[in-house]
Amino acid sequence: MANYKFEYIWLDGYMPEPNLRSKTKVINMDSFTGEVDKLPMWNFDGSSTRQAEGHSSDCVLKPVSVYPDTARVNGWLVVCEVLNPDGTPHKSNTRAKVNDDPDFWFGFEQEYVIMANDKPVGFPVDGYPGPQGPYYCAVGTGKVAGRDMVEEHLDACLEAGLGITGINAEVMLGQWEYQCFGKGALKACDDLIASRYLLHRISESYGVEIDLHPKPVKGDWNGSGMHCNFSNRAMREVGGESMFKDICEAFRPVHDEHIAVYGANNEQRLTGLHETQSIDQFSYGVSDRGASIRIPVTTAETWMGYLEDRRPASNADPYLVASRIIKTVANAFETVKA
Repeated sequence: MANYKFEYIWLDGYMPEPNLRSKTKVINMDSFTGEVDKLPMWNFDGSSTRQAEGHSSDCVLKPVSVYPDTARVNGWLVVCEVLNPDGTPHKSNTRAKVNDDPDFWFGFEQEYVIMANDKPVGFPVDGYPGPQGPYYCAVGTGKVAGRDMVEEHLDACLEAGLGITGINAEVMLGQWEYQCFGKGALKACDDLIASRYLLHRISESYGVEIDLHPKPVKGDWNGSGMHCNFSNRAMREVGGESMFKDICEAFRPVHDEHIAVYGANNEQRLTGLHETQSIDQFSYGVSDRGASIRIPVTTAETWMGYLEDRRPASNADPYLVASRIIKTVANAFETVKA
């Protein structure tokens, strides 16, 4: 028998931008190798997370995904859904709204800024660094900042088995990105939630903050997004120019519905500048990073592959983003059939 430490992780009820919450459950077991069905439900005080009233404050945590936590002896990360006491999904439980079609693959490009003393790391105490240009995918003192923490986060995610496929320094000094891929919406979204948790936890030991605000520094500086790459089996294996353009056109009439779930304060980022389309306009184009949806040049070469929705903000809820994209793509195929 051994004591296993399970970190139950969930999204709270703060709106419009939920926070990550977690607490540790110690269970004495003969062995554990990641079987989610061996983990019990647990409860928490929802009145402290804006998910319940004080007179009836119990909310229930349902384990849904489990990952090794190599920072702890016998440690595991447990992504959870929040349920009401009667077992129904809590209103804050966006994961329960996802139609997890296994044909859909998602890749999230999670941008973030490492902050210290209310400024991105690498910024001078007074004023600003030189203008953007030298920092993207850069190397060298003065061109990047925070690499030690970024590398530690990458290693922690890979050791946990998360679908991280790459990292890079971003356009603004102190801004970074990692890519998180999963086959199936829930796999991709759960991995992203676990990766965000690790990012925030690791930042504690460096005395810095992780800022997911879509426009962390006002002025002539890039904002932070969570570009979402997506495809289904037909896009990957059948394809065709007309199919891809029909899918893109299906996004046009529901642009506002997408923007509504693509993150808080996104109007500060989607201005039509800094590689964005204006929040009140919709467009798509081949290799166009100023469009709402970019058709990658590799997709356009054969008209098979994936699309990139560039509108989601860095603080967006991945479950809401994936759910909305699946619905729109499904509607596109239904319209073509009709």
